[in-house]
Amino acid sequence: MANMDKLAVLVNTFGSSLISVGREEGLTLALNKSEVSQGVKVSNICAGSIIGIVGSGGQGTAIIMSSDEGFNAIVTAMSGGAIAPNIEDSVAMSVLGELSNMVSGRALIQAAIPGVDVTPPQLLSGTNIQNVPNQAPGIKCFTLPFSLQPSGILYLVLSFSVG
Repeated sequence: MANMDKLAVLVNTFGSSLISVGREEGLTLALNKSEVSQGVKVSNICAGSIIGIVGSGGQGTAIIMSSDEGFNAIVTAMSGGAIAPNIEDSVAMSVLGELSNMVSGRALIQAAIPGVDVTPPQLLSGTNIQNVPNQAPGIKCFTLPFSLQPSGILYLVLSFSVG
């Protein structure tokens, strides 16, 4: 990313895109503003979906990570209850990948940054998954924690090159 203004636009549009896409899919999400932080601060994660952001307009990653309860809420809401939320089921995991596709696509359209594309999502599942931030100069990471209703937590972890 060329500068800090572009970085602020990306962080804000990814956060608002997650809320609006979630609402359209039947999820009630609330940003825990007091817990937004620079760096990576996640805990109790069982599933994640990583999208790469590539091109001449910028580079980075957007990762949606969820607790077990959050994963259950996402799969249930987005499938209308037709898919059982099981992190060992590739179809259930693909729902999380589709959410990250939808959020990334909307955010990049709203940010209006030319020359940027996204990679297909990479899906992760397991017990207490951790994200180790890139320590290279010029890489900025942010964690946006969201509460899901009726229960669960979802993290949006963004990492962009600002140099």
